[in-house]
Amino acid sequence: MDKAALATALGSPAPFGQSQFAFVRGNAFEAKVKADGGTELMRLLHERLGGGAEAPREVLVPDLTAAGPEGRAARTALALREATEAGGWALLDHPMLALEVAGSPTYLEPDAVAVHPDGTWTVVEIKSFPMIDGSADAAKVGAAARQSAVYVLALERIAELTEGVEVGHRVLLVCPKDFSNLPTASVVDVRKQRAVTRRQLARLTRIEDIAAALPEGTTFDPECSPQQLDAAVESVGATYAPECLAACELAFHCRAKARAAGAVEALGRSVRGELGGLTTVGAVLAAAAGKEGDPADPTVVALRRAAALRAEALEGSAACR
Repeated sequence: MDKAALATALGSPAPFGQSQFAFVRGNAFEAKVKADGGTELMRLLHERLGGGAEAPREVLVPDLTAAGPEGRAARTALALREATEAGGWALLDHPMLALEVAGSPTYLEPDAVAVHPDGTWTVVEIKSFPMIDGSADAAKVGAAARQSAVYVLALERIAELTEGVEVGHRVLLVCPKDFSNLPTASVVDVRKQRAVTRRQLARLTRIEDIAAALPEGTTFDPECSPQQLDAAVESVGATYAPECLAACELAFHCRAKARAAGAVEALGRSVRGELGGLTTVGAVLAAAAGKEGDPADPTVVALRRAAALRAEALEGSAACR
């Protein structure tokens, strides 16, 4: 479904996303890195992951044009096999990869995939955040590693049908150097992220099973009334957390629902974990005030102690005035 259109129809559009300035800056940097047939990009690749091979003089850049994502994915798979058989350096610019997620094909588009003369395939991720003194923001590098790990898994599906191929578990992260627009690169090992993602994909409930559990006639058509859509969304279990705001188009809708219900999940997963069996804000306040809750419960004891300390602090503040 189009979750953005669904959120808008529900009256809770998600105004998040990359700023226009960052989008333009990122595209300009990527174009600079890939200019002249990817000369600079291949130089960085050989410098960091060359593995003793000769420096790339001629680089094959296959045409990946095809109709629709399915056609592009098939064309990408064919181009990867042809480049591997050719035995030279090749650069696939914005290839299309397919990965099955919960029983449904999902199409992915990495910035680039490089083919080495020895048959190794390497994912290249180009980001516009700076790499200062050889290192970048750890959180952003971690996000890039998780993203690249998904691409590695999708490439491994193609490699299973191709002889003499190894998908590299190290990806090339290309970023601006210091405060300039000059590209530099770092190697990121994504074996841990790949393993975690593989386990998560294996545990996902298949879409067919989710659909079978829905009430008959359930639809997520944005043309339906908000009341129908609200009931449809409620029929699919979801647990809101503030982290959802950065990744899900329906996060604002779920946040409004969580706040209306007084769910402690709206305050964060860590808070939810600390509060144990107290699942609503009302129950937490009642326990802190001594109106509800088991006095032997450590969570209730901690809440009442915190409430007493707050009252003392407020009394002291009033006395100072």
